[in-house]
Amino acid sequence: MGMDLGALALRYTGLSLSVSDYDSIVAMNIFVALLCGCIVFGHLLEGNRWVNESTTALVMGLITGGVILLVTNGVNSRILVFSEDIFFIYLLPPIIFNAGFQVKKKQFFRNFATITLFGAVGTLISFVIITLGAMGLFSKLDVDPLQLGDYLAIGAIFSATDSVCTLQVLNQDEAPLLYSLVFGEGVVNDATSVVLFNAIQNIDLNHFDAFVLLQFIGKFLYLLFTSTVLGVAVGLLSAYTIKKLCFARHSTDREVAIMMLMAYLSYMLSMLLDLSGILTVFFCGIVMSHYTWHNVTESSRVTTKHTFATLSFIAELFLFLYVGMDALDIEKWRLASSSPKKPIALSAIILGLVMVGRAAFVFPLSFISNLSKKEARLKISFRQQVIIWWAGLMRGAVSIALAYNKFTTFGHTAVRVNAIMITSTVIVVLFSTMVFGLLTKPLIKLLIPPRPAADISSQSFFDPLLSSLLGSDLDVGQFPPQTNLELLLTIPTRSVHRVWRKFDDRFMRPMFGGRGFVPFVPGSPVERSTHGPGLGSLGTVTEADDHS
Repeated sequence: MGMDLGALALRYTGLSLSVSDYDSIVAMNIFVALLCGCIVFGHLLEGNRWVNESTTALVMGLITGGVILLVTNGVNSRILVFSEDIFFIYLLPPIIFNAGFQVKKKQFFRNFATITLFGAVGTLISFVIITLGAMGLFSKLDVDPLQLGDYLAIGAIFSATDSVCTLQVLNQDEAPLLYSLVFGEGVVNDATSVVLFNAIQNIDLNHFDAFVLLQFIGKFLYLLFTSTVLGVAVGLLSAYTIKKLCFARHSTDREVAIMMLMAYLSYMLSMLLDLSGILTVFFCGIVMSHYTWHNVTESSRVTTKHTFATLSFIAELFLFLYVGMDALDIEKWRLASSSPKKPIALSAIILGLVMVGRAAFVFPLSFISNLSKKEARLKISFRQQVIIWWAGLMRGAVSIALAYNKFTTFGHTAVRVNAIMITSTVIVVLFSTMVFGLLTKPLIKLLIPPRPAADISSQSFFDPLLSSLLGSDLDVGQFPPQTNLELLLTIPTRSVHRVWRKFDDRFMRPMFGGRGFVPFVPGSPVERSTHGPGLGSLGTVTEADDHS
């Protein structure tokens, strides 16, 4: 009953469909109906303290897989056959682009140093611990020999976190610092993990030595830099194109179309050039939200915002639903082992390494970050550190996709050790998403009790200070007295903010548009009022809160 996602095009014979075409249509109908069911049940259970939409999709996938197993007498558990190419080409781009497009830029860049510590340095620490732990412990389970590249790939695969469950619970108004750190770290972590994975795939590890290590580091930095530059370049090109060509004079549909197509183009160009598509499309999303989004009409802004969010939402549901069905794939379980003990034991080791690797950087790096904070409210408390640690224990879309990319070919494998790794990855994703995800809401409510409305609206001395820091010049002498170490850690960040704002206002916005730009349409009321008294009221566009 399985259907290859790469062969969805229907082949007509006269006016009738062949049997295989009919089966494909039935399979797609069932899967789309299941997606609708996930959305409906997720909405009905939205107020439940234990359940989220990711968990709902996994459970429905498991139930569907079980029903298909019974119907096919244990032959198959899926109505679709997963292809990692389909995931990387169609499902991953909207998820990552929307993360960059919807990012709260002020909060993101205000805490950029801490986010970078957690998302980049922390991911590297976790990668090293998981890799070394796997090399030392997998051999004790009598797993078929793995190559060095396999162990490094495992480290990259399970370094990729999925903080969706935690973000669904956290309230940005009640815990803006914590939300910003969890969201920002999750995005940077995904990008770092994929860049690591790509760097591993592109170097020769058969003769590992110091030169190969340097080559690996160089490849990592090269992918990091070039992928970022490509994403920024495509984002700026889209902003300049829309600003100069005035698509709105004919149709706002063209504005929406060019934004969507150029966002996708950035990802495909990166793949064509063997760069990191995930990093490219993420920074393309940030640049588009900063410039391009403000260059289109109001209706196009609303349309693009919800379109990108909807595509990302459906892609994530699709993946979790499939993982639930794939967990019951008898073919892989039989190939992996005569009993499920070995994959389960392997999964337990991986989960243990994930927890240790996570703790190894969250608490030490939080201590380092707190050294640069003067006020207690700006420091990461121990309870917040526990939530950050917990948020990174779950594994999801990126881990699954990387595992399929490494250990399968079009969703299938005939190698025992590869089947073991796939089944272990599925178990880790299922367990971490369902068990850790179910416990997320109670844990956050326990560690961060809801505050009264008066407390939420109150501001510390630093809130207006930091807000003005991002929008105006400020002398270092205006800040409260700090130690030399605190000044060393904080002044460079403030200086970068000041320089960037000046550069952005003086050079970037006049060329690429952005906040405050009004789409200029010849013959419109805006043009007719250029010499009239009403220009002042038409000359500004307030920036949406979602992009502040």
